[in-house]
Amino acid sequence: MATHPLWRPYSSSANAARQAQRIAHRQVQPGPLQEHQEQWAKEYAALRQVIEDAIPDQVVEVAHVGSTAVAGLLAKPVIDLDLTVPEVTDEGSYLPRLEAVGFRLIFRDDLGGDAHRQLTFGTPNANLHVWGPGAVEPRRHALFLSWLRTHPADRDRYAAAKRDAADGAVGRRYNDVKSAVVYDLYERAFMADSAHRHDPQPRA
Repeated sequence: MATHPLWRPYSSSANAARQAQRIAHRQVQPGPLQEHQEQWAKEYAALRQVIEDAIPDQVVEVAHVGSTAVAGLLAKPVIDLDLTVPEVTDEGSYLPRLEAVGFRLIFRDDLGGDAHRQLTFGTPNANLHVWGPGAVEPRRHALFLSWLRTHPADRDRYAAAKRDAADGAVGRRYNDVKSAVVYDLYERAFMADSAHRHDPQPRA
């Protein structure tokens, strides 16, 4: 059975430990869902400039990811950025300078063999995800955003899942509640990708 190179198996609680650390250690709480705001693109641009000024020799790529990067999509007012650096584990080459301009490291982990560091920023409220070249997750993010931007019905389905998750998230984790719909949308994007064969991998 063929699977897309960006496919990951479904797990309803895969994000639980990481989300707990985000909640416990982030600088500013995200607040409720909002309709899309034009200012989010400006906030991303400002954050990108802060990063590029702080570590000009380390920036391979910076990208605006997450729901605030999709026009028309309901989102929590937190800017998500993917930063690619030459070597994630060489924290001394980038982390002190990012911390000096206001970023805070909240956890280190590994996703499918790719080293990952997550930092937060206070104003504007932001998550900075640091990856190495070739990491899978930034490529997944790019594919997912492209799909949502070009498939309004799926964008609206995702927004509805966000509302349902926010309404019923007491005692549960918001990101894990909506994970089923996210997985299904990835499946649709994978099967539509003419560059790679992908046999359906439905959730149990």
